[in-house]
Amino acid sequence: MNRDSPPVAVHVGGCHMAGKRWTGVPRDVALRALSEGIEACGHCRPDAELGYLDG
Repeated sequence: MNRDSPPVAVHVGGCHMAGKRWTGVPRDVALRALSEGIEACGHCRPDAELGYLDG
């Protein structure tokens, strides 16, 4: 992994599964990532938190 690597998963802020390398993003960017196929964390369920129902 390096700083140019694409995102692996979307997490809710403070999720213990996010690890040490994370970057906070605005809601619209997180929703776009989910719609483009980036996996939603199964522990913190950002898709449910953001109201993303198409996943």
